[in-house]
Amino acid sequence: MTDTGGKTLAEPMTDLAAFRAAMGRFPTGVTLLTQGSGDRTVVMTLNSLTSVSLDPMLLLVSVKSDGRMRPRIVRGEGFAVNVLDESQRDLAQEFCRPDRLAGQAAMTRIGAVEGTLGHAVIPSAEAYFECELYAEHEAGDHVLLVGRVVALHDRPGEARPLVFHRGGYARVAAAAPDVTARGRAA
Repeated sequence: MTDTGGKTLAEPMTDLAAFRAAMGRFPTGVTLLTQGSGDRTVVMTLNSLTSVSLDPMLLLVSVKSDGRMRPRIVRGEGFAVNVLDESQRDLAQEFCRPDRLAGQAAMTRIGAVEGTLGHAVIPSAEAYFECELYAEHEAGDHVLLVGRVVALHDRPGEARPLVFHRGGYARVAAAAPDVTARGRAA
């Protein structure tokens, strides 16, 4: 234990299980990452999505370095990210498995159409982003893929986002609109 002026803290932990548990306390949105369309469609569930820049519009996703998605994105020079809502939980669960569908069967299952860049996009998703590969950075057992957004769609309406927290799906209460912030963080 460490004394910090009256407050006692537990000793820091650095093992993998502790890291996973601590990171699980950070709620994340859930998306489907797609590359290609039709018979060339590959899909995976992804919760590592980060906005990087507004000018140019860049976002970041993280995939396993030795996974099947990385070479497809690098060869195909792009990808799409589809932001899921609560009604699409079954898709998130289905496409996180190693034996997930691919090709036209995957495209049909997720209800996708071919987007501007030739990647599967889901019109019923909360939003989708079509990206050209902008940069790639090694990061341990993963690779960070930065995409330049060339097209996006933000579905109108008030669906609840699909959220992952502490090893399971969580509900988010509907937010009251804040007319003063106009989309900016308070």
